[in-house]
Amino acid sequence: MPPNPPDDSLEAFRHFREKMNAAINAAGNLTINRFFALDSRTYEAGVLDAKTKELMGLTASMVLRCDDCITYHLVRCREEGATNDEIFEVFAVGLVVGGSIVIPHLRRAVATLEELPRA
Repeated sequence: MPPNPPDDSLEAFRHFREKMNAAINAAGNLTINRFFALDSRTYEAGVLDAKTKELMGLTASMVLRCDDCITYHLVRCREEGATNDEIFEVFAVGLVVGGSIVIPHLRRAVATLEELPRA
């Protein structure tokens, strides 16, 4: 099985992510399952609302240059109602913090953003 979805579409990304998450969960490794649960709980609304946390996750993903994470957080940001203006401010922060090496990831992020419905 290839490590990534066969194409760059959002549908392929979602399908691959769901399939692999199910396989990981089915393995029953307590440590991995606890980590996944912690990750999910971290982005729930608390003192900070869920949209703010997803925007923060997107910023960190830009700086860490993780395209899968960027795609995931873009989808979640949009689901939480983030506008293009808000997302482009996140891109700007990620670019300043991460430097010019973030530019290729910024390009892919903008391409993904163009596939998502507007908030």
